[in-house]
Amino acid sequence: MNFLVVITGPTGVGKTKTAIEIAQHFSTEIISSDSRQFYKEIPIGTAAPTPYEQKQVPHHFVGHLSIQDTYNAYSFQNDVIQYIPSLFKKNNIVIMCGGSGMYIDAVCKGIDNIPDIEPEIRQKVIEQHQNEGIASLRTTLKKLDPDYYAIVDLKNPARLMRAIEVCFQTGKPYTSVRKNTQQKRDFVCIPIALSMPRNELYT
Repeated sequence: MNFLVVITGPTGVGKTKTAIEIAQHFSTEIISSDSRQFYKEIPIGTAAPTPYEQKQVPHHFVGHLSIQDTYNAYSFQNDVIQYIPSLFKKNNIVIMCGGSGMYIDAVCKGIDNIPDIEPEIRQKVIEQHQNEGIASLRTTLKKLDPDYYAIVDLKNPARLMRAIEVCFQTGKPYTSVRKNTQQKRDFVCIPIALSMPRNELYT
């Protein structure tokens, strides 16, 4: 049986340090699931592992992309699922560390292949929200996808905008591409969520 130990928590809580300690204990390697750490142009401000930390334990998916690359949680899922068997050949325990929940869920549970949104469409929806407010988004979504309108949090503009973007991009209701079908994995995910008192985390 293979195990993926998933270290999560807010920035500054000590995920990298904990992941390295666990990886050293099991003589294994680390996959980064922090989407900000993927980009080689922005190592500062992302709490990316330092060269020294990467020398202590091999890290994967750190600085492997350019900010010019198109990449999302679905891409990450495919890359990790393709790559992780090579790590499990060396050790049946692998560590994944990061705070990007959607990317973690994509690896552990699977994610729908939602198409990329063209910049013009995204800007159009953003401007609709800015100029006409959330009520306009609700009206648009109700026309485009009444089924999703019936279940979505109508007070959450981000979710409304995302659904509308997909409707405009595909010409189909959002619910037709949003399957939420959990995919079977040949490894077991073991989540470890780190936390600390808020006053300590932000001092």
